[in-house]
Amino acid sequence: MTRTLQQAVEASLRTDQPLAGRTALVTGGSRGLGREIAIAFAAAGADVAVVSRKGDACAALAKELADATGRRVSAHGAHVGDWGRLGVLLDEVEDTLGPVDILVNNAGMAPLYPRLDAVSEELFEKVFAVNVKGPFRLMAAAGRRMVERGGGVMLNISSMGSLRPTASDLPYAAAKSALNTLTAGFAQEYGPTVRVNTILAGPFATDVSKSWDMAAVDLMARDWPARRVGEPEEIVGAALYLCGPHATYTTGALLAVDGGRLAAP
Repeated sequence: MTRTLQQAVEASLRTDQPLAGRTALVTGGSRGLGREIAIAFAAAGADVAVVSRKGDACAALAKELADATGRRVSAHGAHVGDWGRLGVLLDEVEDTLGPVDILVNNAGMAPLYPRLDAVSEELFEKVFAVNVKGPFRLMAAAGRRMVERGGGVMLNISSMGSLRPTASDLPYAAAKSALNTLTAGFAQEYGPTVRVNTILAGPFATDVSKSWDMAAVDLMARDWPARRVGEPEEIVGAALYLCGPHATYTTGALLAVDGGRLAAP
């Protein structure tokens, strides 16, 4: 049904605070892309739970962000690879801020290794625990609660490496490919009231990038339409869209935010 002009105008006016009245949980939220998403969500009107392994860093950001935005912002130290911790984490957040209706699975890890035959079982399991097992458990638990309460949104931060893997990041790329698959499956399981989407993030200039060979990256970037790596704040627009009121017909989607890397030869 076509909405009236007045309804369209009122909807547009609400976009100054598109997440007002919402509660968001952001893993890996104390730095990098997660930090930028947490900041943007609070600025957009949401109360935010900042989660990472470093509780002190979460607490520092939570205080600064609450002071700057006037929103309720809580800090939670948790390792998303710890299956048993995650249900307790959800309870902690909901006891502090109320029901979680936006979940952002941003926490990830991609440790370096010299060559594929040197990848240890421990490294492999850690990569899958953080990038796949944790998001699965959080989506299963949070998504069920969202369904019972009438709806919500879940957003996964994956990587363009999941579609363009290299030997230097293969366990990570495989784990993120699995995360893409989880997106489709959970979108089916918890639809229509819960939407589940994924951002395929390209190279961003976060703390992780400090270990990169930037000369090699800059050389590769010459073939990308954007000709550069991204700045962390450039993830925000896609995250706000997918978790906001204008993406109500978008679920099970993989949205590339990679400077055109996937389109490059």
